[in-house]
Amino acid sequence: MDANYGPILALILGNAAFIIPLFLWNRAEARSDMRHMDAKLDSNRELIRTVHQESKDLIMAIQAEMKDFHGRLCAIEERGRK
Repeated sequence: MDANYGPILALILGNAAFIIPLFLWNRAEARSDMRHMDAKLDSNRELIRTVHQESKDLIMAIQAEMKDFHGRLCAIEERGRK
């Protein structure tokens, strides 16, 4: 058996020289995409917290206005009874 491994070795090394950099580039891009998505998620999380706090403040203001209106309405009814 005459084994000539030169072309096979060249083919394997050529494929490795092509595949390894593509693998590393793909991995770097995936990390970049993950960092970008993390930044978007953090931004959305802060926006949701802000909207939630504004909604909570609005509900509290509405409740205070309702209590004030009820108090004024009771005072008007008391004056009407006298």
